[in-house]
Amino acid sequence: MPNKITWSSQELELMALFQRISGATAKDCVVDQKMNRIIFLVSADEIGLAIGKKGSCVKTIENMIKKPVEIVVYSNDPIQLIKNALNKKYINEVRLSERLDGSKIAVVVLNNPKFQGAVVGLGGKNAERARLLIRRYFDIADVRIVVQP
Repeated sequence: MPNKITWSSQELELMALFQRISGATAKDCVVDQKMNRIIFLVSADEIGLAIGKKGSCVKTIENMIKKPVEIVVYSNDPIQLIKNALNKKYINEVRLSERLDGSKIAVVVLNNPKFQGAVVGLGGKNAERARLLIRRYFDIADVRIVVQP
């Protein structure tokens, strides 16, 4: 895990807004400039509160900030965090491995190619979310998604 995560004033404001609207406490807020979205991390016991009835909290925040909002359940375990950031019901296995240069990568194994789109997401947005979060919290350089029948 990184020594310390620091938040910008924008991220702190977004976390405060999130808490005011949903009543849930965000553990982290990531402003994803590349995909033009805001990602909030919450504990598993507050995910329902964070989303709101029929997604009402998410919709309210999106309307206020004019950007898509995504919520991910936080985990101290890198494998579980990757599963939470992707569509975990289609994931067969997540393996952590080390490259020859010493950098670590996570390999997400799917056993059915028809689920690859659901895991990767439109334009790779789910895969990019997993990469952002795994780099932020763990010393893992990349997330690769492979299909092994």
